[in-house]
Amino acid sequence: MPTVSVKRDLLFKALGREYTDEEFDELCFEFGLELDEITSEKDIIAKEQGTVKAEGASDDILYKIDVPANRYDLLCLEGLSLGLQVFKERCEPPRFKRVVPANGDLQRLLITEETAQVRPHAVAAVLRNISFNQEHYESFIELQEKLHQNVCRKRTLVAIGTHDLDTISGPFTYTAKPPEDIKFTPLNQSKEYTASELMHLYKNDSHLRHYLHIIEDKPVYPVIYDSNGVVLSMPPIINGNHTKISLNTKNVFIECTGTDLTKAKIVLDMMVTMFSEYCEEPFTVEAAEVLYPDGKTYIYPELPYRKETLTGDLINKKIGVSETPESIAKLLTRMYLKSDVSGTEGIIEVEIPPTRPDIIHACDIVEDAAIAFGFNNIKRTIPTTYTVANQFPLNKLTELLRQDMAAAGFTEALTFALCSKEDIADKLCKDIGNIRAVHISNPKTAEFQVARTTLLPGLLKTVAANRKMPLPLKLFEISDVVLKDSKTDVGAKNNRRLCAVYYNKSPGFEVIHGLLDRIMQLLDIKPGREQGYYIQAAEDATFFPGRCAEILALGQSVGKLGVLHPDVISKFELTMPCSALDIDIEPFL
Repeated sequence: MPTVSVKRDLLFKALGREYTDEEFDELCFEFGLELDEITSEKDIIAKEQGTVKAEGASDDILYKIDVPANRYDLLCLEGLSLGLQVFKERCEPPRFKRVVPANGDLQRLLITEETAQVRPHAVAAVLRNISFNQEHYESFIELQEKLHQNVCRKRTLVAIGTHDLDTISGPFTYTAKPPEDIKFTPLNQSKEYTASELMHLYKNDSHLRHYLHIIEDKPVYPVIYDSNGVVLSMPPIINGNHTKISLNTKNVFIECTGTDLTKAKIVLDMMVTMFSEYCEEPFTVEAAEVLYPDGKTYIYPELPYRKETLTGDLINKKIGVSETPESIAKLLTRMYLKSDVSGTEGIIEVEIPPTRPDIIHACDIVEDAAIAFGFNNIKRTIPTTYTVANQFPLNKLTELLRQDMAAAGFTEALTFALCSKEDIADKLCKDIGNIRAVHISNPKTAEFQVARTTLLPGLLKTVAANRKMPLPLKLFEISDVVLKDSKTDVGAKNNRRLCAVYYNKSPGFEVIHGLLDRIMQLLDIKPGREQGYYIQAAEDATFFPGRCAEILALGQSVGKLGVLHPDVISKFELTMPCSALDIDIEPFL
């Protein structure tokens, strides 16, 4: 969940009244938020950098509020205060309007073909005759950063650029060029750099270095020019210093470039709806025209209002309450979803504003109705259906075996379900081509390339990490492995297995063999070739020649046990003999 920091006094001023900390905490809970921390800028610096660095910092009380990740409209003071005001029924939800200039001449953004190689989409809008003070300005910048980290996925999907429109002239051109052909003065710098120099400059920047990877390997970099060749920005890295907005800025040109057009439109709508209240004509946004390379023209922002209909009975059934349609419509209106009851069938018409892109399905509307009603106000009831719960048989068997494995002196380990190809193949002296392993198409690290097909590598790694512990080391694990299976709808299946290892100065084959006998005794499987179990000599590259046996039970092979091959032991950085048992427990259900 994103955390929004707002100054308490500014928030109370926007809400039109003061609250005690306890009262505001209760208000947040009612609205589906959480007051995470009450602090100050001075306390934060003192905690992170020490009291010396905190000298001179602000003592203003900060509320840190946890906001649901899908509520982009609550990521700034303006949206948060408006949402709470509407929730407390102190004001009506505003109506956002898209307007055109009196002369009908829209700002234009032309997209060239080259952008398709890196970031093909762009949207734009203008906040005309806006009035900033220091708090509004800081909130404006903070919202951009919150959106970048949230819906923009750290600028990979969308990057926001805000510019002082009075310092530039349209039409604007969004294109892409080789880095050596791009040259401008970046934000808060005093000299010009080429794009290549900028990438090198920001390698050590604590903030911007996290975004360089998005375009640094591309043959061309995206860039936006005005009609005079002035660079507005090089998204998603940095804006130009020439168009830097300030407290004196009156007209703001906002452009959002990205790889996801839907997300770009959502981000643009968030920026303009949150701050259009400071325009000379509140809650109005000047449209901009975007021309694509194929000749198609679009007008942004869209600021879409749409209608959804659902019944009061549906909402009552989903929440577990018995409210009238009129009461439910009132609850939804408090959640910024203006609603009315139409007809006599209890149909509720819900208007979804552009500030609520999180409303995708009827269940999202039901959730908001439940929040407004109050989860604590929903009466607990006994389910109308009578069912008796029962433990899943495989899990029940697993738990019973765990208890007795521990009683036999073995310690349980819990290892990763993913591992490297080397772990299940080379280190076990096997060929990866002959293993039914499920491969990850885009592994993040070499340690997690495939789903494990055996529990043995994880246990041997655990032994290697605990070599300094007193000998013998006796470990076991009962968990799932994943195997390819063309007969299943997903092409793979889980298989519950039991694996145990004994690591000591001597191999301890008799210990592992004794453990097998104890497991079969617990499973009520008698020794014998017909309906019982027995072992027979087998060859397996993982085990020492002549020291490996196959386990057969109930007429089928269920696993192997034996002394591990010296090559296997050395590949897992072990120095002493080790014996192991690996069996499938599913046939014993």
